[in-house]
Amino acid sequence: MGVTEFLDKSGVSYEVTKHKPAFTAQQVAAEEHEPGRYVAKPVMVKADDKCVMCVLSACCKIDLQALKAQLGAKSVELVEESEMGKLFPDCELGAEPPFGGLYDLPTVMDKALEKDDHIMFQAGTHDKAVKMSMDDYRRLVAPKVLKFSYHMTS
Repeated sequence: MGVTEFLDKSGVSYEVTKHKPAFTAQQVAAEEHEPGRYVAKPVMVKADDKCVMCVLSACCKIDLQALKAQLGAKSVELVEESEMGKLFPDCELGAEPPFGGLYDLPTVMDKALEKDDHIMFQAGTHDKAVKMSMDDYRRLVAPKVLKFSYHMTS
């Protein structure tokens, strides 16, 4: 089930927008004229050989050491791009929505997103974005909230 079908069945309000193809969350932010802090990107990691979806702002990078400590894992590493297609067969590579539960994956969300009133993300393709309230996102995803990112510097 795709993310928009899931959102429809959940009865939440959301908006889908179309833009020219964007291949990073920061590009989505630029195309949508949205501050990068509101655009979420999922980053897949393996924590002790179990896949975990980490959701953070487009303008941030993941701190693997902080994540490792907070997950209580012995090791945390990024998932290879070659594995992403297997995990998200219905999505274009790099356009995965931040809904780990749709793919039987636990989801952790960075604390920096917690205070935002809305969230925007790619909806499985490089030319569509979904915008919805953060309250609805958190209710549907029930992510574990951890502090594991730092702001990128240009």
